Amino acid sequence: MSMIVAKQLTKRFGAVVAVDNVSFEVQKGEIVGFLGLNGAGKTTAMRMLTGYLSPTSGSAEIAGLDVCEHSLEVRRRIGYLPENAPLYPEMRVDEYLRFRAGLKGVGRRRIGSRLDQVKELCGLQDSGRRIIGQLSRGYWQRVGLADAIVHEPEVLILDEPTMGMDPNQIRSSRELIRSFAGRYTMLFSTHHLPEAQAICQRAMIINKGRIAASGTPGELLGLLKGNVKVVAEIQGPAGAVRDMLLRLPGALSAAGGEDDAGREPGWDRYVLECGAGRDLRADVFTLAARNGWLLRELRVERGSLEDAFVEMTAQAEENGVS
Repeated sequence: MSMIVAKQLTKRFGAVVAVDNVSFEVQKGEIVGFLGLNGAGKTTAMRMLTGYLSPTSGSAEIAGLDVCEHSLEVRRRIGYLPENAPLYPEMRVDEYLRFRAGLKGVGRRRIGSRLDQVKELCGLQDSGRRIIGQLSRGYWQRVGLADAIVHEPEVLILDEPTMGMDPNQIRSSRELIRSFAGRYTMLFSTHHLPEAQAICQRAMIINKGRIAASGTPGELLGLLKGNVKVVAEIQGPAGAVRDMLLRLPGALSAAGGEDDAGREPGWDRYVLECGAGRDLRADVFTLAARNGWLLRELRVERGSLEDAFVEMTAQAEENGVS
């Protein structure tokens, strides 16, 4: 079942087209990343999906309900965490969450137990008495996330949920979001590519208001047109090994070998760059066996989602997407 549907969604601000004819679907239980640079249109698209902005044209649906025609019912079904969670800094965590639960229609008899549940889910069990304004950025966002799920929504829409966090806070928040897999349908935006690669089951790359590419992280990596790199750790005469690797059909360059600092004595690491679509691991294995070299590592160095992002947005520029 499609829980989030965008159909030719467009938003103009005067002459500026912030979101341009965007269409996609998110299935029940999916975690989908919305990737793009600042200003690419991510936040505007999310605000239309949550009913905070009306589209210039096109439509959006949440759980089968049109966002514009059934705005109140849609808001009951979604949990929305904006880029900067608008919390009340003078309130204590429990006080704030109790207040928000009441606003969102959680029954008085259920508020206490529901607060216990969301605090446990968000790692806030020991933070109920703390003043929000004295929390770290990471815990501030956790309170925002607890607010987003306190009314038991079906869909979570998270806009840059780790923005402004330090590396430890980012790692902790990623683990928290991953723990929601299967519990909620999630769409989250980010411009941190490792974050999307670590969390999402599927990703969409948005560039200048348009979807430039969509697919699983693996599918997006498969669209990369760059050269393939084969990494091998070999025990053998370094100069000869490198020269013979370079002679393999399809090899473009071979790096490593002599003076490979930090390696175990006698072992050298080589990076063999091959032409697009070429995987020379079998050739390297055969070469090592034929020459009596010891081989203990042989792998393809995969591109990252960041590589795919750079390539897809560059292609969009070349194709005149603006």
